Amino acid sequence: MAKAFQCSAILLCVVLVLLISGSEQLQSSQGEILLRIQRLLNYPSALSSWNSTTDFCNTEPNASVTVVCYENSITQLHIIGNKGTPLLPRNFSIDSFVTTLVGLPNLKVLTLVSLGLWGPLPGKIARLSSLEILNVSSNFLYDAVPEEISSLAALQSLVLDDNMFADEVPNWIGSLPVLSVLSLKKNMLNGSLPDSLSNLDNLRVLVLSHNYFRGEVPDLSSLTNLQVLDLEDNALGPQFPLLGNKLISLVLSKNKFRDGLPAEVTSYYQLQRLDLSSNKFVGPFPQSLLSLPSVTYLNVADNKFTGMLFENQSCSADLEFVDLSSNLMTGQLPNCLLQDSKRKVLYAANCLATGDENQHPISLCLNEALAVGILPQRQKRKASKETIAFGVIGGIVGGIALVGLIYLAVRKVKSRKTIKRPNTRLIAENSSTGYPSNLLPDARYISQTMKLGALGLPPYRTFSLEEVEEATNNFDTYAFMGEGSQGQMYRGRLKDGSLVAIRCLKMKRSHSTQNFMHHIELISKLRHRHLVSALGHCFECYLDDSSVSRIFLVFEYVPNGTLRSWISGGHAWQKLQWTHRIAAAIGVAKGIQFLHTGIVPGVYSNNLKITDVLLDQNLVAKISSYNLPLLAENKGMLVHGTSSGASKDLSTSARINQDQKVDVYDFGLILLEIIVGRSLTSKNEVRVLKDQLQASITSDDTARSSTVDPVVRRSCSDQSLKTMMEICVSCLLKNPADRPSVEDILWNLQYAAQVQDPWRGDSQSSEGSPVSPAIRPRLHITIH
Repeated sequence: MAKAFQCSAILLCVVLVLLISGSEQLQSSQGEILLRIQRLLNYPSALSSWNSTTDFCNTEPNASVTVVCYENSITQLHIIGNKGTPLLPRNFSIDSFVTTLVGLPNLKVLTLVSLGLWGPLPGKIARLSSLEILNVSSNFLYDAVPEEISSLAALQSLVLDDNMFADEVPNWIGSLPVLSVLSLKKNMLNGSLPDSLSNLDNLRVLVLSHNYFRGEVPDLSSLTNLQVLDLEDNALGPQFPLLGNKLISLVLSKNKFRDGLPAEVTSYYQLQRLDLSSNKFVGPFPQSLLSLPSVTYLNVADNKFTGMLFENQSCSADLEFVDLSSNLMTGQLPNCLLQDSKRKVLYAANCLATGDENQHPISLCLNEALAVGILPQRQKRKASKETIAFGVIGGIVGGIALVGLIYLAVRKVKSRKTIKRPNTRLIAENSSTGYPSNLLPDARYISQTMKLGALGLPPYRTFSLEEVEEATNNFDTYAFMGEGSQGQMYRGRLKDGSLVAIRCLKMKRSHSTQNFMHHIELISKLRHRHLVSALGHCFECYLDDSSVSRIFLVFEYVPNGTLRSWISGGHAWQKLQWTHRIAAAIGVAKGIQFLHTGIVPGVYSNNLKITDVLLDQNLVAKISSYNLPLLAENKGMLVHGTSSGASKDLSTSARINQDQKVDVYDFGLILLEIIVGRSLTSKNEVRVLKDQLQASITSDDTARSSTVDPVVRRSCSDQSLKTMMEICVSCLLKNPADRPSVEDILWNLQYAAQVQDPWRGDSQSSEGSPVSPAIRPRLHITIH
């Protein structure tokens, strides 16, 4: 019996040892991954207590770090750094970091906030297939949100706030079946909101504020669980969105909503916060909003609300803040707003009979209300877009402008020589999708940058001459946009309704179609978000020898004017703010980077000017004129690859480097105009301004502020402005070798955007306290 007991005890000990050993082995594997994460994050202070002996699953959680385990496997990882954490070093790889993370396959909750992460978020994050909550806010992540996230069937919360994500909100976002929280605020997202948002039946929180969205808000009335909707600081509108009636917080401020409020707004009985400020809403102010049973915050300031207020109007007992300022209201301020001393009430710049000096005469509000021309019915909203007063004025101004345009167009036609079309025939050929094998033996000519940049463009194709003629109404005078060294430019409209710009190039007889084809192949690959990209081409040939007489290059049409017009020109009534200027500079730099590295050989010496940078409807910057080898060859210029050939005696690498730095100098000129806010007219003015910037960099913030455009002086942070100045001065250095690379320019521009972001609209953070600038990352820019 004793011997049997002894054997059983020994067997039990062996089993326990094996179990403990297996547990330690599993814990050790997961622990090594966490220690590698610590190294990749450059040993942040939040993880200072981690070491090889740490028992991660039993460590006491705190505000910065929490690790949660289940059955010896990590299921939750929360790492929150200090606010304003700078970018991680340049040797950081977001791809390697995410590759390490996916070694924790059972993660359900992942929070990585304010850690300096930078780069495009890799799609392999979706390998964490059990993720329910993903929060990577307050970092430096950019480019599009990866489509692979759509495969995370269990994802309930997606928070990507305070990064630099760009492009549109993807349509696949509506395919996440259980998503309840979607927050993308403070990014660089643009375009229209996808209709697929209405498919998110479980959505409770939708926050898209502080981006660059435009157009109508999709119908969200089917989202019966939606409680929080925040669309602040975009360009959405004009119609009030269709929503469910269970909202608790609705923020539509700083957009382009207009017309009257729909009646259903007064039935939002659970609503606690309503902010409609800084829009163009018109019509009678619904006074019943003051008495919504749950409302605590109501802001309708800076609109065109009309109507008479009454002293006996009732108010919600929970109402804490009311702002009725800068509207067209008359009558008496309701007594209920004044009875509670703790309640903050603002009502300046109306026509109320309060006896205060901060009210307008009642005649002003009545006249303004008549000028608005209100048609509040939903079915008549389209008609209400043209107001009575502005319609009459607009008709007169438009008539005068039309007569002027006709006169100028007739003069231009008379001043140009009539082009006699030779006896020609059309040669139709299909452009292949790749380069001829004898042109580019290096298969690396298509970069990842190009693949990303071409998103949103239709496939490049061959147009028929009939299509080109129909698009321009047979090259009608009114379609003519101008003529320069790169040919005549026409505006056109294709059969599908899309607008295009068509460049007409007259060729020399010595050029054969075969010679042009490799140029066309190259042009077809120059497609990027920040280039005015070619959509296709058409050859017109002489009948006698089949040589090309004319080439028509069809480009995307960018309708919103030049960058200069938005800074110092015709858009003086609506100049770009500082954040938009940084975004435009980043766009131009990305366009240059693509021209240099997006294909092989690169396109250099592009003679860039601020007037060649166009802004689309989303204020996305696009370079419209670059050194297409076809254009250079047709003008008789020497062409080495796709550089200017001016430095032909240098080695290939030296010539390319010099040509790159020519574009860097031109970019510096664009940046200089962005900063000072006025056109540059001479080399001497450039030199003087450059010296002023260089002196102010080493001076105080007052000196720097005095140099910047007064329009943005109050809205730009000193650290952001200083960084932009340093980039500009460095780009304008006399010695090309001293100028920074495009990659270093982009690095620092993104830093300027990040340190500026908390200053959007004012100089304080959302918490109301001054923002401390982030620690400056390593700059590869030298100021001489």
